[in-house]
Amino acid sequence: MLALDRVDLTVHPGEVHVLLGENGAGKSTLVALLSGLRAPDGGEIRIAGRPVRPASPGHARRLGIATVFQHPRLVPTLTVAENLALDGPWWRPIDRAKTAAAIGAVGARYGLALPAEARAGDLTPDQRQQVEIARALSRGSRILLLDEPAAATPDAAASLARLTGRLAADGLAVLFITHKLADARQAGDRFTVLRAGRRVDHIAPADARALDPAALEARLIAAMFGGADAAQPTGQAPRAPASPRPVLEVDGLSVSGAGRRDRIDPVTFTLGAGEILGIAGIDGNGQAPLAEAVAGQRPATGGRLRLDGVDITGLGVAGRHRRGVRCISDDRLAEGAVGAFPIALNAVLKAIGRPPWWRGGIDRPAAIRARGRALIAAYAIRAPGPDTPVDRLSGGNIQRLLLARELDSAVRVLVCHKPTHGLDVLSAADFRRRLRAAAGNGVGVLLISGDLDEVLALADRIAVLVAGRIVATVANGADARTRIGRLMAGTP
Repeated sequence: MLALDRVDLTVHPGEVHVLLGENGAGKSTLVALLSGLRAPDGGEIRIAGRPVRPASPGHARRLGIATVFQHPRLVPTLTVAENLALDGPWWRPIDRAKTAAAIGAVGARYGLALPAEARAGDLTPDQRQQVEIARALSRGSRILLLDEPAAATPDAAASLARLTGRLAADGLAVLFITHKLADARQAGDRFTVLRAGRRVDHIAPADARALDPAALEARLIAAMFGGADAAQPTGQAPRAPASPRPVLEVDGLSVSGAGRRDRIDPVTFTLGAGEILGIAGIDGNGQAPLAEAVAGQRPATGGRLRLDGVDITGLGVAGRHRRGVRCISDDRLAEGAVGAFPIALNAVLKAIGRPPWWRGGIDRPAAIRARGRALIAAYAIRAPGPDTPVDRLSGGNIQRLLLARELDSAVRVLVCHKPTHGLDVLSAADFRRRLRAAAGNGVGVLLISGDLDEVLALADRIAVLVAGRIVATVANGADARTRIGRLMAGTP
């Protein structure tokens, strides 16, 4: 099975070259090769006509290739200035004034907001991404790889497109790797599409400009998914109405933290059996602590939680899991899976020691592998087999595995935090279909997402979270988007 099969790609200075493909198409493998994380089995990489072979990330940087990865590589407890200074010799003290001046110069040149003394862990996803880009620029890189850059809102996507345009205008060669068609259209000059490890389409800048947005999108969809008909996401499947009986009751829940991103003020809501309750809000308003508090990862500093009428406030993750509370984290590799472990073991990770995969404290490898194979088949996970390490999978396939693990069990409440982040159109549609099916089977789904379109497509009711508080709960309907948008913006 070839991850990449004789792929040709040229990235020109002064251009934003968008690389598109569904999950598992080979995008992540190509990034790994160009950034020195993996060695190619064949072919050649040339910079300015000279053959090179990046042997490590450090070597790639010395060759002028900088990569901003999909998952942030910042140290959350360090400031922005300290993170940017990490590239220097370990024995040399940090020159804070020099680093701050460099940050200011990069920010002024490219319109970046870079608070030098802010802790990286307190930044929004968009700000962390800007810091990563600034770090790449501070190294004097001339080739910039943006691996699935995050843009949580339309404004953030437009801002990212303006930034990549400035970088290209400054002579950088920008390779923008994404599966998001809207982001691709805004940012791209040139387009290449991968499918199943092969290049299946290439659109030069002149050809892209000659196409109207709808025609360009139709061509890209057809290339990504093998035909326009196959690429159309499914609509909302009809399902039975939610039961009026609450499966989860949250009463005055609060979580302490240093700032609004890290705390929840008293919030109260109920989740019905078979209901999808959306939590909408701009990133950094308490979504993560809410998800963690419901799942048992973070202790509540006040309030109560009841599952099917039974108080579960004092239970941790394992206790809530046994009673049917499941969680899909927004950080699939750091929290959701162990990257070095195979698919099969990750599939039973939350059931260690329990039959039928363990007997008398001893694992049963054949049963564990059979479980992995069954989930691979049922959830269309693209992998050679159950022994494949999870960190060799694309982000979308990792997410499919996590969904398979959480839904394929006695689940009562499923907490989903940014569940389709990093998924292509078809994968996201498949994920949403499975969520609807779970709700149709009586599961209560708490959907926490920065994608308002996703929340409106799935949720029965939408609670709006602002600065750690639920300011209103809106029934989904014709005017829901306008009402939620006003609430998120602070307008009654």
